Amino acid sequence: MKRQITWFIGIFIVWNLATYFLFTRPDNAKNQMLKSSKELSERLNRLQERLKDQMVINEELLHEIEQEKDKIIQKMSNKEDMDNRQEHQEQVIQDHENNEKLAEEIKPIHPFHTYTIPVVVIACNRPSAIKRSLNSLLDTRPSAEQFPVYVSQDCGDQKTADEIKTFGDKVVHMKQPDLSPIANLPANQKKFEGYYKISRHYKWALDQMFIRNSFDAVIIVEDDLDVSVDFFEYFLATYPLLKEDPTLWCVSAWNDNGRDSRIEKNPGLLYRTDFFPGLGWMLSRDVWLELGPKWPAGFWDDWMRHPDQRRGRSCIRPEISRTDTFGKTGVSKGQFFEQHLKFITLNKDFYPFTTKDLSYLLKKNYDSAFRERVYGVDEQTLQQIKMSQGRGPSEVRVTYTDKTSFKSITKAVGIMQDFKSGVPRTGYLGIVTCVFNGQRVYIAPVQHWSGYNPNWS
Repeated sequence: MKRQITWFIGIFIVWNLATYFLFTRPDNAKNQMLKSSKELSERLNRLQERLKDQMVINEELLHEIEQEKDKIIQKMSNKEDMDNRQEHQEQVIQDHENNEKLAEEIKPIHPFHTYTIPVVVIACNRPSAIKRSLNSLLDTRPSAEQFPVYVSQDCGDQKTADEIKTFGDKVVHMKQPDLSPIANLPANQKKFEGYYKISRHYKWALDQMFIRNSFDAVIIVEDDLDVSVDFFEYFLATYPLLKEDPTLWCVSAWNDNGRDSRIEKNPGLLYRTDFFPGLGWMLSRDVWLELGPKWPAGFWDDWMRHPDQRRGRSCIRPEISRTDTFGKTGVSKGQFFEQHLKFITLNKDFYPFTTKDLSYLLKKNYDSAFRERVYGVDEQTLQQIKMSQGRGPSEVRVTYTDKTSFKSITKAVGIMQDFKSGVPRTGYLGIVTCVFNGQRVYIAPVQHWSGYNPNWS
């Protein structure tokens, strides 16, 4: 810019000199030259001063422009930094939310470590059986403090008592004091005296657990059961449901239709059932305080299944059983064992139930979803599902209209056909489900079902 100003001054001087010589007369050239020189000098001085002032103004203007430029660049840089920070902050928040969501999926809903749930083993006079049963329990038990094991022995058999003694302080040995014959037993019931003694024993043992020891819940097993690797995990996870839902009165480890070919290989699959399964089950103190005073003299399990005791309540049961019976010999003389019980599959894979949300099993969540699923699948006839050989839909419904049609369907698909007080084994809302030829089959009543008929047997 300074070079441009110098050129401007030079051109200005030349222009003024040319003008002077072209338009000034010769006679007074000297005087005029002097006068003009003085004027020119003054004009140049003024011009120089103005140029200096303009240069100062230009310098200030350039400085201001540079400052504004720096401010704009800084603002742009700050905005980019702010955008980056905001983007980073948003990503951090998103990552945190994702981590919280992931944590919620595996976070236990309940303080499981605070629960104490004892196991009581009902024993009599089978020393080899009690040894196998206790070994199964103790080998899978995660904590002696959380799951103390009690053995309640009836019969007074010394060999069985000696076997229990070998386990030392790993178990608490209780002995039923009343070993007397059952008094006033009708003649036609004499052959069933064993069932009456079992009922008397149950009453005494559960009184010891709930009244004398004041436990809030107890897992009951008999001395002819093996347990799965996640037996304790299963009961620990379902215990809060038993506490929360008044429509639940037990949790059972058993699936009456749990043959390998009739179940889905899904260890986490659980159901509600209106049928009391037994064979490894959990009972709460509140329910025992209700049942204990009116406990029956005999056949306690069928008594539990009567509407007067069940009162519309249900149990939780697994798809794959968490217990397995090896009790071919006993009071029942092996009833159903060869035909059915020995084929029940015991779960082999540990399933982390306590990391799962099981609230779907609460009645308020379960019933509508279960009905919607069952009555939302294709309805087929028994003949259709037999002919499809598993090539049809993954889930189907077969409708029964009476006891005879129910028994025909269940017999054809190879599951239990009997009723107890009108309730079929594993039934819920009148619906029994199993796997047949690779398909999930729901054996269901008409959609507007009116309830169980206690006369069905």
